[in-house]
Amino acid sequence: MTMKKTNGGLVYSSEHGRMCPGCNRPKGECACARKMTAPPADGVVRVSRQTKGRKGKGVTLVTGVPLDEAGLKALATRLKQQCGCGGTVKDGVIEIQGDHAELLLVELRKLGWTVKRAGG
Repeated sequence: MTMKKTNGGLVYSSEHGRMCPGCNRPKGECACARKMTAPPADGVVRVSRQTKGRKGKGVTLVTGVPLDEAGLKALATRLKQQCGCGGTVKDGVIEIQGDHAELLLVELRKLGWTVKRAGG
């Protein structure tokens, strides 16, 4: 049986705040995040609606966007302004509060992506 070395598991420092568990640097100076690239995609941006786990509140999901994390956040900000609502980026998926699928389809096509409506 081999023992795996860990970095000590430092998650928070009173001097620097949140710490990256991968490189043990403050989140703002994390070298791990810079190494991340855009996830592989099939070239199709999908727009769907979901209520699962949200107590009946619907959100519109945008997946498959071929951008890195900073690009996704900028796009999410633009889409939230177009819809006039809130939202977030989680695990490479843009979540927009409410049912705005039709508006998002038009906006994403204007940006030049191939867009499909996913789900029902």
